[in-house]
Amino acid sequence: MPDLAELQAMIEAALPGAEVEVSDEDGSGQHLLAVVKAPQFEGLSRIDQHRLVKAAVKPRFDDGSVHALSVKTQPA
Repeated sequence: MPDLAELQAMIEAALPGAEVEVSDEDGSGQHLLAVVKAPQFEGLSRIDQHRLVKAAVKPRFDDGSVHALSVKTQPA
């Protein structure tokens, strides 16, 4: 099961000043949700906002500890 606190810290490190909440949607550790509000999103498309978040946790996708991450974003 992925470490939610670690994922949150990875996103916060990539997006300083962001408000980040990572949760396990179904309790299995397979379907995660990241809700991120960050000043870096200002002027970016929703797709680009999501790319920034997913890039922050790419190492966990690469090592297989994260399989699915839903992302909800908004500029701060």
